[in-house]
Amino acid sequence: QVQLVESGGGLVQAGGSLRLSCAASGRTFVAYAMGWFRQAPGKEREFVAAISRSGGSTYYADSVKGQFTISRDNAKNTAYLQMNSLKPEDTAIYYCAAGPRSSRSPWDYDYWGQGTQVTVSS
Repeated sequence: QVQLVESGGGLVQAGGSLRLSCAASGRTFVAYAMGWFRQAPGKEREFVAAISRSGGSTYYADSVKGQFTISRDNAKNTAYLQMNSLKPEDTAIYYCAAGPRSSRSPWDYDYWGQGTQVTVSS
C-alpha cells in the first residue's frame, strides 16, 4: 500500500504560480512512477504530467507543456507539480497518483491521493 497526500493548492490570480506537493508513505516511493491528473467540475479526469521512477523521464499534456513542471525527490518521498502562468481554465481538483510505469492513462495508476483544489481567478 502507498498513501499519497497532496498539498499546496489554493486560490491564485491568473498569471500566478503554485507548487503542489504529493507526499508518499508506505511502500518504497522509488518503486513507483508518479502522475498528476486534474478534474474540473462537469469534466472527466484528465492527464496533466507524469514522471518516471528515477525522475529521468517526464511527460506532459499538450495543454500544460512549457507551463507546468513535474519533479520528484526520492529522498523525501515527494513528487511536485510546479504550475506557472496559471489561467482560469487550470481551475480543478488536482490528484497525484502512483503506479508501476509512467502513463497518461489513469487506469495505469494503483494509488491516488485525495486531491487538492486549485482555483485561478481572472
